[in-house]
Amino acid sequence: MRPVLSLLFAAVFWGFVWYPLRLLDQAGLSGSWQMLVSYAAAIATLLLIRRPTLRGVGDHGFKVVVLALAAGWTNVGFVLAMLEGTVARALILFYLSPLWTVVLGSLLLGERLTRVTLFTLPLGLAGAFLMIWQPGMGDLWALNTGDLIAISAGFAFAVTNVYTRDLQTLGVRQKTLISWAGVILVSVITLFYFAESFPEVSAQTWLGSTLLGVFGFFLSTLAVIYGVSHMPVQKSSVILLVEILVGALSAWLLANEILTLREWLGGLLILVAGFVAAITEDTGELDE
Repeated sequence: MRPVLSLLFAAVFWGFVWYPLRLLDQAGLSGSWQMLVSYAAAIATLLLIRRPTLRGVGDHGFKVVVLALAAGWTNVGFVLAMLEGTVARALILFYLSPLWTVVLGSLLLGERLTRVTLFTLPLGLAGAFLMIWQPGMGDLWALNTGDLIAISAGFAFAVTNVYTRDLQTLGVRQKTLISWAGVILVSVITLFYFAESFPEVSAQTWLGSTLLGVFGFFLSTLAVIYGVSHMPVQKSSVILLVEILVGALSAWLLANEILTLREWLGGLLILVAGFVAAITEDTGELDE
């Protein structure tokens, strides 16, 4: 159960983290700057605790680069999407990632669809669409910049999970360091792209972003990498759907984003899908 509990911990953290991110943004620290500061602090913490060896990393050159860039955009894009729009919508569009994960896992890892996946994945996605559905479904496809960022970050998250699972010869700390280096690289790229100047914020704001990196992103990233490395990506991606419900509930409590009966029902479907995926050990594969 340790991989399952690790993923559930990460899902709860990522479903709630929008709140401190918005507080820091309101204090003058943009999303890209937050990622740069927080993940620099996370890397420093990792190096102080135990410096990961780079042995074997060079043997997977292309995959390591893909993992770094995908993990970088996953985190930076997620934060930008959360700051751009409403919490629930950004989370749900981001968590189309299980669909991409199943496809990529099949194409790149040769993972065949299991019976449990065929039950839990549609159930979880149905819950996600039920939460975001509005009368006149044409409005759903009128995607704004925040929506597009969320979708692209979700696809990057699927790529990250698949390559994390694929690079089995690398340790958890090695893959963590690669992922965080990617976040810093993508943060710097976005800062240059948007020509963001050095922010003039208080020492408390810098400290807040640093602490979020050390006690938030540090632990949650280790949890995700550990969980994804120890179970099929089809199963881990569905468990992480619990983040949508956590985000919707926290937005309701902290930002007065009201949940309707339909949205509560969607959240229940997501919880059921995550629970079934977490407790079921199904090795049965579909026949050719």
